[in-house]
Amino acid sequence: MARRLPAPTLDDHRIPVKATLVAAWTSFMFLYAYVDILGFYTPGIVQDILDGKVYAFDLSQTFSVSALTLVAVPIFMIVLSATLPARANRITNLVVAGLYVPATVFNVAGGSWLLFYGLGVVLELIVLAVIVRTAWAWPRTSAATGPDREALRTGQPA
Repeated sequence: MARRLPAPTLDDHRIPVKATLVAAWTSFMFLYAYVDILGFYTPGIVQDILDGKVYAFDLSQTFSVSALTLVAVPIFMIVLSATLPARANRITNLVVAGLYVPATVFNVAGGSWLLFYGLGVVLELIVLAVIVRTAWAWPRTSAATGPDREALRTGQPA
């Protein structure tokens, strides 16, 4: 009788927190952009834009600056998540993702295709939840190293 060898397990390295946050903000930006881009295919949207309206808002420099700011912040979060030190990174991600939850929910207002815009908002909220969860659970390391660290872990004097 032949003996079965155990199947080799896949090598699954832990992804650094910063890389997870960069990937999540990148995903958020793709969703954010594509919901808007695909929204142009909603009947009447392009005509409304040509008539100077986006939902209930008049197209103006103020509107355009506000829209650019709403898009620029998550874009910069991609860079900041990769470059900020851990403590500032964690706080910044928690604050910005937290602020984008109501902003994201607001984006469903005025949408005539509730299923389409609703799905976009739900997907964006899932990514924001991943960002908040990842930043909140950022692993901590002890400042102690070597024998001091072992003493802290076991409760024995160094």
